[in-house]
Amino acid sequence: MIKLALKETELSPRELAVTFADKERYFVSEASVYRVLKAHDLITSPAVIVIKAASEFKDKTTAINQLWQTDFTYLKIIGWGWFYLSTILDDYSRYIIAFHSIFCVCASVSLPQRDQRSMVRVKMCFLM
Repeated sequence: MIKLALKETELSPRELAVTFADKERYFVSEASVYRVLKAHDLITSPAVIVIKAASEFKDKTTAINQLWQTDFTYLKIIGWGWFYLSTILDDYSRYIIAFHSIFCVCASVSLPQRDQRSMVRVKMCFLM
């Protein structure tokens, strides 16, 4: 396996395991290939670009209705099932502007007409 890894340097541990099984007619798991390669210092770390989060927002809100946030929460009620809650929060005041709760998530579920009208009204306030 080490000879194959040195010969086929561009292959991942998964691809090495499959290639080894094809050529040698002997199965070896991806995890075993990884452990052997790591023990022989043949695993290179992937090129990862680390982007750190800022400690605070660059453009802070100074009044209500400048920035909204949305959140979807899934709550499991034991003995009953799942409850889904969708909220829209104002970033400055941290108040819940609108919310909608449903008991199932499927393609046929939509907002009731009353809620659709209120969401349109909320969007209009946001655009002003």
